[in-house]
Amino acid sequence: MTLHFLKLEWKQFFRSSYWQKGIAIKILMAFFALIFIVIFLGIGMGGYYLLKKQFPEQDPLQLVNSYLLYAVLGDLIFRYFMQKLPVMNIKPLLTLPIKKSKIVHFILVKSSFSFFNIMSLFFYIPFAIILIKEGYDIAGVLGWLFAMILLVQSSNFLNFLINKNSVALGVLVALVIVGYAVQDFQVFNLPGYIGTGFDFVYENPITVLLFTAVLGTLYIVNYNQLRNEVYLDALISEKTKEIVASDLSFTEKLGDLAPFIKNDLRLMWRNKRTKSSIWLLALGLGYGLMFYTNPTYDGIDVISVLVGIFSTGTFLINFGQFIPAWDSSYYNMLMSQNFKYERYLKSKFIIMTISIALLFVLGIPYVYFGWDILAVHFAAMIYNIGVNSHVILYGGTFNRKKINLDEKAAFNFQGTGAVQWLIGLPLMFLPMAIFGLINWLVNFEIATITLGALGFVGIALHKKFMAAITKKYITNKYVMINAFGKEA
Repeated sequence: MTLHFLKLEWKQFFRSSYWQKGIAIKILMAFFALIFIVIFLGIGMGGYYLLKKQFPEQDPLQLVNSYLLYAVLGDLIFRYFMQKLPVMNIKPLLTLPIKKSKIVHFILVKSSFSFFNIMSLFFYIPFAIILIKEGYDIAGVLGWLFAMILLVQSSNFLNFLINKNSVALGVLVALVIVGYAVQDFQVFNLPGYIGTGFDFVYENPITVLLFTAVLGTLYIVNYNQLRNEVYLDALISEKTKEIVASDLSFTEKLGDLAPFIKNDLRLMWRNKRTKSSIWLLALGLGYGLMFYTNPTYDGIDVISVLVGIFSTGTFLINFGQFIPAWDSSYYNMLMSQNFKYERYLKSKFIIMTISIALLFVLGIPYVYFGWDILAVHFAAMIYNIGVNSHVILYGGTFNRKKINLDEKAAFNFQGTGAVQWLIGLPLMFLPMAIFGLINWLVNFEIATITLGALGFVGIALHKKFMAAITKKYITNKYVMINAFGKEA
């Protein structure tokens, strides 16, 4: 039966309608996977000698063990955002004489061979081999290695239990912060204390049975939970949710744009995929700290343009690049309504413009690093409003891929095509190139003024740009209706 399931998975993968459309994404993901494998393999093979060189008086294995708490918690946090349960298309199977227990066992066993579980082995296995080569006790090293493998698998099944629980995520993040804080302030060495537990595993390999028991318990809990949910009526029944309506009456001041803006605000707040555009605002605001606090980038003026464009345009980039794909699930209905297409696009422009201005205001504390930084951020804000917002809207005319709003955003490339990759060139690198060239030929002040002036020109020509963009959308209207009508 397992072989039969594998054949079905193989046929589903290659016969699906989106297989060839997503081949570029699959190649890209394989490339990133290969990079991670090479990095982990390199650390696993050279980590022992690097630690021995940097800390000659300490045991490399004990050093690794002392940081395993961060590794385990970091792995769980990473899985929380990235990993999904590899559920097959089980609806057709439930009408056939196949035991539900076999279906559930296959799903769980398949999850054990996911890339998230295999990736860490490229560190643990080479590191264990090096330990044996350097004269460590073979039984102890093998016990430690099996404990690590069982721990990785336990994280896999634990993730499925806590995956939709935001409280669990908060606990994991709090443990990382508290563990680092109490260690840094020398209150209590929590990671080191956990590390002594793994040292004990090396000294007493029999304790690997405890990890086996933990893994078995988590497997049984996952099995029971999934077994109770694998029913055809549960899969096809519609879920009802109680929606707490927000007061959006303030949008009424925007006149005939209010219905569209209300719809976008509700869409962003109620769906998993669009919520990511909101939470990424914090990341965008803190982006500059990666550069302005690093002495390596001192004197590289063009870096401030990169930070300014990204920090004020985080929402513009993450939300704008998928216009109108955000509305793809009801695009047919939307296009059947009696309204001017320009109003629809203008509502998107207003939301993006407000976000750009708001992010600039919230980023004013960057003046701590110099008034010149704030000046560049202001010019970048104007450039984003006048130029990049129009570039984003024009790029949307080439979107042809439907988006499922109920899926998580992390490692989700649904709706992503060549447009999303190519749009980054004019958005990010063009202003950097313009600023860098003028800064080199003239000076910093003229380069900053030029960047802002281009933005003001774009604002002045806004009506003409919008008319041309609207015409392009109308021309492609039925092509997009046909594309969005297909399964993603």
